[in-house]
Amino acid sequence: MARPRALGKGLGALIPGAGSNYEESPQTTAEVLELSLGNIRPSPNQPRKEFSSEGLEALAESIREHGVVQPVVVRRLNGGYEIVAGERRWRAAGMAGLEMIPVRVIEADEHKVMELSLVENLQREDLSPLEAARGIQELIQRFSLTQEQAAKKLGWSRVAVTNKLRLLQLPEEILKMLHAGSL
Repeated sequence: MARPRALGKGLGALIPGAGSNYEESPQTTAEVLELSLGNIRPSPNQPRKEFSSEGLEALAESIREHGVVQPVVVRRLNGGYEIVAGERRWRAAGMAGLEMIPVRVIEADEHKVMELSLVENLQREDLSPLEAARGIQELIQRFSLTQEQAAKKLGWSRVAVTNKLRLLQLPEEILKMLHAGSL
């Protein structure tokens, strides 16, 4: 019997060579539903701390024009839903005036949610180098990973992971300049 095809490439596409646990799991083939924006809340574990107002407005304009192309990934939590991946889409949908948004509901424990959220966000090109470094550090610390293991989960080289982590060793004044985008 043929399995239903997943919408898009799913989170499994973000982790090259990670094996079937990502590509074959129900997390990437869950049915797409429409939920009220008000029933969804952001995750406190979101690695992205800065949301560019210009970037959100551009995404909101795209959503007004084309709708939400890729569903937000959520999990059920405390009578509502928590975002696993797609907080920018969720925010921009609200800015675009939508009341409902397409979502993919997954079942995952806190460990898996944190891992998926971190990996998904770290794969984004628009994540600042400092946010990426902090996200990698959190991935390593929360899951007791080596730099090599973190690199494998991200599809990066160990050297790339090591170089990002070195940013966190810079003096505080340099970190502030990096955060402000003035460096």
